[in-house]
Amino acid sequence: MFTPQGPTFRELAVQALSSVEHGYDLLAPKFDHTPFRTPDPFLRSVARALEGIGPFESGLDLCCGTGAGMDVLGAVCRERVTGIDISAGMLDVARRRERSGGPPATWVRGDVRALPFGPAFDLAVSFGAFGHFLPRELPGLFTQVHSVLRPGGRFAFPIVAPARPGSLAYWALLGFDAAMRVRNAVWRPPFVMYYREFRLGDVRRELARAGFTVDLHVLPEFGSRDDGSPRCRMVVATRPGPAV
Repeated sequence: MFTPQGPTFRELAVQALSSVEHGYDLLAPKFDHTPFRTPDPFLRSVARALEGIGPFESGLDLCCGTGAGMDVLGAVCRERVTGIDISAGMLDVARRRERSGGPPATWVRGDVRALPFGPAFDLAVSFGAFGHFLPRELPGLFTQVHSVLRPGGRFAFPIVAPARPGSLAYWALLGFDAAMRVRNAVWRPPFVMYYREFRLGDVRRELARAGFTVDLHVLPEFGSRDDGSPRCRMVVATRPGPAV
């Protein structure tokens, strides 16, 4: 799972016993060499899907980390792109990272639960960050995203179908979430990262309550499950109103 350039077991243990913010500050220099970084096939697939919806003028990457998702925005936005993250260490790496092109990038340190922007964006994306939010935080998070989009703006992100009950992936994710719950019950500060909490039905309901209309786009590169349903979709939530 980890390359030789990735973190050691001891480094991961120290991170896991830290807060989310400090943990990612510690992990930042080696984050791109871990499986926690969103794989390039997901980024490319979302970029292709967004190209069929855009182009867009300005884009925002929520919980941008080291900036991999900013290349998606760079491919579909023409004017400017902005990344926001709570970790100063991740942003330091992002600023030094060589981008694949696109409009100028701005990096902002902040909490996406209290976004420091007005309605200035046509597109917001996020990759692999929703496990850091408890279900009760989704209404506030989605309301914040709605507030920074212009009328007609889109909020897009990939979501993977849940693992089949009884499969190896199912038990692995269940075990990970259980371990995190035990850790947070006995250790402070908490480190919120639960892989099974972000469910499509809950997400669609909370997006609608925040004022979005919601569409699903199949990402065909990832194939189908045994029942014929797609393995991966892109959620596209639109703030109603005529596009600016």
